[in-house]
Amino acid sequence: MGKLTVLALRTVLVALLAGSLFVQTVMAVLLAVDVEDSALSGRLVPILTIVVLGVVAAQVVLVCVWRLVTMVRRGTVFSLAAFRHVHLMIGAFLSASLLVFALGVVLAPGEAVAPGIVLLLGGAALAVFGVALVVLVLRMLLAQAVARDVEASRMRAELAEVI
Repeated sequence: MGKLTVLALRTVLVALLAGSLFVQTVMAVLLAVDVEDSALSGRLVPILTIVVLGVVAAQVVLVCVWRLVTMVRRGTVFSLAAFRHVHLMIGAFLSASLLVFALGVVLAPGEAVAPGIVLLLGGAALAVFGVALVVLVLRMLLAQAVARDVEASRMRAELAEVI
């Protein structure tokens, strides 16, 4: 991975992390004020909890991507240490999927939110679950790459003994 690519990706990650902190601090307060003055006021705590936890899940993914990019730059991504970050990402995506679904469940009762919005949230939850499955497939590819790297190292060691 080139230096420019890493720099661009890290710049995007920093911007996204800063934006997520902004959402957690400023936007959550503004959301609380808006929800408090609406028909959803009785559901304020669950809505805010889901939003904040959703942002935390996104932050976990961003930090894990940062660490994986660091491992790529160092040439250590094909190691067992990379799996910890991939597992955290899968867990964060699964959590985010459940949180989006939970938001739909919280918003569904009553007439405060249109049924189409609840349906869209169900679709979004399914899409985020799909992303978790894609990362799981990529984890399997990483496992194959690590196994091949270990095998190649073993063969190089055997060849070095022969020579």
